[in-house]
Amino acid sequence: MPAEALESPKMTAESHKSTFFRQSGWMMIATVVSGIFMAFINIYSSRMLPANEYAGFATLLQMVNWMGIPAIGLQMVFAQQTSAVITDAQRRQLVGTTKAVLTWTFCLWLLMALVGVIFHNQIVLTLHLSNPISFWLTVLVGFVMLWYPIFQGLLQGRQNFLWLGWTSLFNGVGRVFIGIVIVYVFHGWAAGLMAGVLIGLVAALGTGLWQSRDLLGEPSDPCHALGWLKRVVPLTLGLGAGMFLFTADAFVVQSYLGGDDGHLAAPYMFGGTLARAIVLFTGPLAVVMFPKLVHSAARSQKSDLMGVTLAGTAILGCVAVLGLTVTAPLLVKYGSTQANAAILPLLPLFAWTMVPFGTANVLLYNLMAHSRFKIVPAMVILSVGYWLALQHFHDSFKMVIETFGTFSLIYLGICAVFTWLVDRNKTTVKSN
Repeated sequence: MPAEALESPKMTAESHKSTFFRQSGWMMIATVVSGIFMAFINIYSSRMLPANEYAGFATLLQMVNWMGIPAIGLQMVFAQQTSAVITDAQRRQLVGTTKAVLTWTFCLWLLMALVGVIFHNQIVLTLHLSNPISFWLTVLVGFVMLWYPIFQGLLQGRQNFLWLGWTSLFNGVGRVFIGIVIVYVFHGWAAGLMAGVLIGLVAALGTGLWQSRDLLGEPSDPCHALGWLKRVVPLTLGLGAGMFLFTADAFVVQSYLGGDDGHLAAPYMFGGTLARAIVLFTGPLAVVMFPKLVHSAARSQKSDLMGVTLAGTAILGCVAVLGLTVTAPLLVKYGSTQANAAILPLLPLFAWTMVPFGTANVLLYNLMAHSRFKIVPAMVILSVGYWLALQHFHDSFKMVIETFGTFSLIYLGICAVFTWLVDRNKTTVKSN
């Protein structure tokens, strides 16, 4: 493959922005459509499953996010390394690194699976799972979640947003149709829906592998493990801390407010699904921004895409909050059970907490794109502080939401400080 296959052609500022908005538009369409299907499976499950089964399924989805935390940095580091490739040697290093990491992550999954085998009874009881099969399906999902970001990163770094969007669609559409069929035909409940999640992810992973087959067939050089880890560890910790902030509340609510079988947590899980969709809706802007900033930084080129992305994320987030506030009663009335209406008074507050969170994500992605890792210890401390706060402030749904909102604002403040006050002149990206 010629070197320019991994590079973007030179463009004027106007065409660069036009391409950015076109690619962002496609990614947003793909993400929204996929998100609609994923939201549908949550709405469907809240209506068709017993409350305790729905709460357990929603918690398993957040467990999937936690299991993917070790791999969060993988997408970013592969997107970063791929975007910065400008020589044949760097390309061979990329191929060698990809093959090595596929092997390492498989071994990591085996270790995670062993932990699951040892503690499966305790986990099943803690999460109030009526069918242990749903847990083992989640363990299999964890394996796909470790490989999936690698190929997402390759697609993102090569700016192949067409097929990156399709992987998102296959993931969302696959889990809905397969999950519903299993629930209706085999009455699989939460286990059936987790089977749909697994099959949807496998379809998305297969698409990414197919689109990257040409790169994997190229000659490779041995992976420089130490240099690679110096990049992937801070990326994983920084972005993983953000994911932890995004999902930890579900476990606390299920544990402390779910009741004996977890059914009392169902309204919160339903509201959380709707509110988190705001971050997922605006996320594609940062996804498209990241490799372009890396590409520019690797060539010492200036770019104003971060400012454009930041403004777009904030504006779209506010619009999404207003839209959700209007449509939420209809979603509960026609797409869920009346019991979940208990979350409606809190949903506007829940939704607004997502705006600073989504905006902070843009700043964090910008810092990670420029290898400005000094923020990472602060992110780790923030996530630990959030978990400790949740252990004390969980008396009601409102208290949990307010705690999340407080830490979302702190998250935004920390990212702003490190963006504009700390090490602001560092804009270079190193590539092996």
